Amino acid sequence: MSIEHCVYIIECSDGSLYTGYTNDLAKRLKMHEQGKGAKYTRGRGPLKLRFHQVFSTKQEAMQIEYRIKKLTRFQKQQIIAKQRVGDVIDIRE
Repeated sequence: MSIEHCVYIIECSDGSLYTGYTNDLAKRLKMHEQGKGAKYTRGRGPLKLRFHQVFSTKQEAMQIEYRIKKLTRFQKQQIIAKQRVGDVIDIRE
């Protein structure tokens, strides 16, 4: 059984965007909804999954997560609209 390394963007009820990494997206989203995820998302529900993309390695996924977190809100919205990280940032860097 292979593990999926996933980067995701959640929209909080206040309109803010949270970016994270997980190897089990369904479980992680449930944790966020229950207030057991990141401190940032606690009390900001309901949460909506706006984007996710699977990567072949944990290292690649975590590098992309780090780079997305540095983007502007507009750039994150572009990723959400296009449903692809590679259309906004060069993922080969």
